[in-house]
Amino acid sequence: MAIVEMIFYTLIVLGVLVAFHEFGHFWVARRCGVKVVRFSIGFGPALVRWRDRHDTEFVIAALPLGGYVKMVDEREGEVAPEDIAHAFNRKTVTQRMATVVAGPLANFLLAILAYWLIYVLGVQGVAPIIGEVKPGSIAAAAGLESGQEIVAVDGKPTPTWQALGEQLVHRIGEHGTIRFSARYADSDLQYDSEAALLGWDIDARDPDPIGSIGISLYRPQVLPIADTLTPGDPAATAGMLPHDLVVSVDGHEVPDWTTWVEYVRARPGQALLVLIERDGAAIPLSITPKSVTTADEQIIGQVGMSVLMPEWPENLFRESKYGVVGALGKALSQTGKTTLLILGSIKKMIVGDISLEHLSGPITIAKVAGASASYGLVPFLQFMALLSISLGVLNLLPVPVLDGGHLAYYMVELVKGSPVSDKVQELGYRVGLFMVVGLMVLALYNDFARL
Repeated sequence: MAIVEMIFYTLIVLGVLVAFHEFGHFWVARRCGVKVVRFSIGFGPALVRWRDRHDTEFVIAALPLGGYVKMVDEREGEVAPEDIAHAFNRKTVTQRMATVVAGPLANFLLAILAYWLIYVLGVQGVAPIIGEVKPGSIAAAAGLESGQEIVAVDGKPTPTWQALGEQLVHRIGEHGTIRFSARYADSDLQYDSEAALLGWDIDARDPDPIGSIGISLYRPQVLPIADTLTPGDPAATAGMLPHDLVVSVDGHEVPDWTTWVEYVRARPGQALLVLIERDGAAIPLSITPKSVTTADEQIIGQVGMSVLMPEWPENLFRESKYGVVGALGKALSQTGKTTLLILGSIKKMIVGDISLEHLSGPITIAKVAGASASYGLVPFLQFMALLSISLGVLNLLPVPVLDGGHLAYYMVELVKGSPVSDKVQELGYRVGLFMVVGLMVLALYNDFARL
């Protein structure tokens, strides 16, 4: 994936998320009569700026890693007499609470909008049919077998491979048993089984919950049939044509594409006797793979041939598509499920059920943003919705310097009838800043460790 594309899609995701979040603060502040001095997307030098009729300065800054809404506040400096009534600190506790909570709520609304659009457009998934089961794995302990379709996990339906992954994520770091319901494609009989989890976790470098329990997705067999051939490369030079089938190499049968690729990669510069089938006729060819040095300094063989991918059977696909009203209900439900999943993951990190290695920072976000965009609009919107909910949840945590910390102070003020003392607030902000910076450093460390 091109770095430029990765940066471009990351800027789009962060820009939209930050704009929605800050607009939430801005919109409610205005409704509460607070004067807004500046609305900024990003930090640092201003790239673009303008003012509206309320004399609010709107800024798009050079570092798009956040944003802020600056309001008139007597605690932050001298306020003109005519603006005192519009100062944030002069507003009622409930007005200040509403202004603070509006940012995270805007992120939840963005997620609902994204999910609504996803379900209106339609989501296509692949049935969770098992290709292979790894011996000694959780799936093997549950008695799951190749060819079965997993229809439910812990009683929750899993119509697609993605739905299966989402259900498994809920059980990461837990003990007890996990229950599977499965059936064979040619039968209506359902088989129920279970296995012990024992604190099961996934690899932070390759976070694949389905693979971690020992299951691989069923895929149609990919035969070693040539699709396109690079002019001047060994395969084309030797006389191979599109739609040629590789039958054997050096007397060894080649049952699938993977076997062919691995054989060629391991033999750079070595002449291979390749038997191909073309229009029912067997044709011998001599092909010498060229030597190519990979990014990690390995020398491998390549012949300049791409594979003709088989078509997936229609009965393996599952599509979820709703009308305008139905999609809204589904979007609300999915936003709620994702919120609970994120809260559950945070709890498990706090109590040590799952590792802090799963924390991710801007590098991982950039990678996923670019990858999801390359898969199409729906995966990109799904990633944006997930990130928007994560931002909303994290900002509502009762940590000073975050929106949730301010909200906690205002709730205390509402109960006791007077603001939290400046000394306590200052101490809280220092502790909160230390926690946030510490988590950011850890997330960046995890990002670099995954490179």
